[in-house]
Amino acid sequence: MKFQKIVGGVIAAAAIAVTGAASAQDQQFISIGTGGVTGVYYPTGGAICRLVNKQRKETGIRCAVESTGGSVYNINTIKAGELEFGVAQSDWQYHAFHGTSKFADNPFPEIRAVFSIHPEPFTLIARADSGITSFEDLKGKRVNVGNPGSGQRATMEVVMDAFGMTMDDFALATEYKGSEMAKQICDDNIDAMIYTIGHPAAAIKEATTTCDVKLIDVTGPAIDTLVADNPYYRVATIPGGMYAGNPDDITTFGVGATLVTSANVPEDVVYVVAKTVMENLDDFR
Repeated sequence: MKFQKIVGGVIAAAAIAVTGAASAQDQQFISIGTGGVTGVYYPTGGAICRLVNKQRKETGIRCAVESTGGSVYNINTIKAGELEFGVAQSDWQYHAFHGTSKFADNPFPEIRAVFSIHPEPFTLIARADSGITSFEDLKGKRVNVGNPGSGQRATMEVVMDAFGMTMDDFALATEYKGSEMAKQICDDNIDAMIYTIGHPAAAIKEATTTCDVKLIDVTGPAIDTLVADNPYYRVATIPGGMYAGNPDDITTFGVGATLVTSANVPEDVVYVVAKTVMENLDDFR
């Protein structure tokens, strides 16, 4: 997995701020908002915290990871000052900064990207007996659209709008979290689920090894337009053979997962987190 270092002037300016060892009374506690425990965000946040905590005696910074509702929740909670860092999809980071889409009435111009983590394809998984072979086939089906506050739910709504679909087009629209979806699709309570996530993902492995489900291409003119019109989207491929019963490559589109913070978080703290991860990329991976 490749990692792209996107560390801007905020972090560079802090490079001279961290010197010497920190005493116990100088310790600062930071929290990283992630996602569901079976997703990729939670272990990603945990990996960052483990690296930061290894150096807590020198830096005075202690890190804790929190399971949360996902990207949109993390961004809003950082804005409220209740989290210092969070993992978020690049599209919702973009909208928060520019005050567009779901953030039109709640812009967050102080949001800052620390670094990029991994690509996140928009992933559609359907029961093999559902008859679903495309996104349009979700009409009339039981679909898990994602839990409120998650980036995947927000992105699902963007894709639905691009295809001219609403929640009323589904026989049932459920809001299960990532940790619940595999059981629900294998118990035949839903026909399909969507997940915007890095691969391989535990929840999708659980579904593909427990019951007969297929990953579905998400393509067509509507997706081509989304990718062409929005700088945070890109065409993505999920390699065939990554999941049981799915030997073929899957074509879809996706975003990137990024670690974000606020301009209000001290520069020296942001520097320590970024520097620690970049100097230990092999351990982070």
